[in-house]
Amino acid sequence: MVGVRCSISLQRGPSRLALTGALTGLLLCASVPAALPASAPDAPLRGSAYMGMGVLAHDGGGSGPDAPFPVIRASQAEGVDVSSYQRNVSWATLWGDGTKWSYAKATEGTSYTNPYFTQQYNGPYSAGMIRGTYHFATPDTSGGAAQADHFVEHGGGWSKDARTLPGALDMEWNPYGDACYGKSASAMTGWIRDFLNRYKARTGRDAVIYTATSWWEQCTGDYGGFAANNPLWIARYASSAGPLPSGWSTYTMWQYTSTGKTVGDHDRFNGSQDRLRDFAAG
Repeated sequence: MVGVRCSISLQRGPSRLALTGALTGLLLCASVPAALPASAPDAPLRGSAYMGMGVLAHDGGGSGPDAPFPVIRASQAEGVDVSSYQRNVSWATLWGDGTKWSYAKATEGTSYTNPYFTQQYNGPYSAGMIRGTYHFATPDTSGGAAQADHFVEHGGGWSKDARTLPGALDMEWNPYGDACYGKSASAMTGWIRDFLNRYKARTGRDAVIYTATSWWEQCTGDYGGFAANNPLWIARYASSAGPLPSGWSTYTMWQYTSTGKTVGDHDRFNGSQDRLRDFAAG
């Protein structure tokens, strides 16, 4: 597709510039490829999405010095989630600050793998943390089962060692296009079901679902059928987790801030460190 691009060439007149009559505008036009939509230059690259990216953009909160962080509770183990955005993480520092568990982005779609995955997966384990991995879902690019396979085969597995958390499925607003990835509520729940069923079949463990209540309502019609088996990781950047999606009476994890871009976003496990270890063991 070809369009026309025009520009103004400003020429100085024979006398000093004045507000009237001193500039002669020459309109220069040329045939060029039609411009992309205005948002295209700012659109993220495929693979660059991270947990909470769409939540922060849509729901806001948690991004300023006056963000309403929750009261610290000794009964809730502190966690962190990271992606390639954080590169190599100082796990010893996080451990010293009281962080007890972590999740690293492993995959996205069926082609992306996190280039910092090894450091972000083995590092917390060596520091003493309980660790896990997550998959950023892109339901518009391939089927749920295919993405579960890609996840399991590139770091999304689970082992009953009390140090490895079940894989998490990141379901949130599409950073690359349509909020619900072009799917109806029923199609979306079908896609999620295909992912969860394949993950369970390959690992023996039910995956965690990470989402925001407002996305879940918008894109699944507030479907409540996964709550019986799949733990909820709720995203809400406020002083409380707020209302939960249909079916869940409580959350297992809560991402309460998206401000930690150098060391990761922060999370709470809804229980003590001993309870976290039991959860990891299955």
